[in-house]
Amino acid sequence: MRPSRSPIPRAFRALGPAPVWIAVSGVGVAAAIAYVSLSGGPEPAPNGASAACGEVVDRSPGEILGSERTSAGSEGTVQWGDGLITLRCGVKEPEPTVNLCVHVEEVDWVLDEGRLNRDGVSRMTTYGRAPAVEVTFSGPKEEAVGAVAELSGAVSWIEQGAKCVGAGDVS
Repeated sequence: MRPSRSPIPRAFRALGPAPVWIAVSGVGVAAAIAYVSLSGGPEPAPNGASAACGEVVDRSPGEILGSERTSAGSEGTVQWGDGLITLRCGVKEPEPTVNLCVHVEEVDWVLDEGRLNRDGVSRMTTYGRAPAVEVTFSGPKEEAVGAVAELSGAVSWIEQGAKCVGAGDVS
């Protein structure tokens, strides 16, 4: 009678149960990410769990442009109006760019013009501040500046290390 062959390759059997736990934990992480995506909640930013992002969330207003604040379900994120407006703190800081940058209530915001042209969503990210804060607005593009104006107080306390410059600022 031949011994039954193990379905686990010999190299992995020598390691013990670790590969199984790694695989299971990897599935768990993927399931958590899928849940956030499928539940309509925003994906958390890489540095969303920082203390500074907690402060941004705490300082965010209860209402923006008539839309009530709701829990977004991820650290460093807030939503208003069932996802009409989403704030994600701790996103990657934008590099210098030729995209439109607007100065609103003492905060510089860079508009992702590609996203606006592609799907009509205004995504604006603070410039020169760490952590960087991203706001997406799915309403009329003319109202996007009003949304970030109401959020500027939540981020203006973060030290600004760089500013947007325009053609008039360069000699």
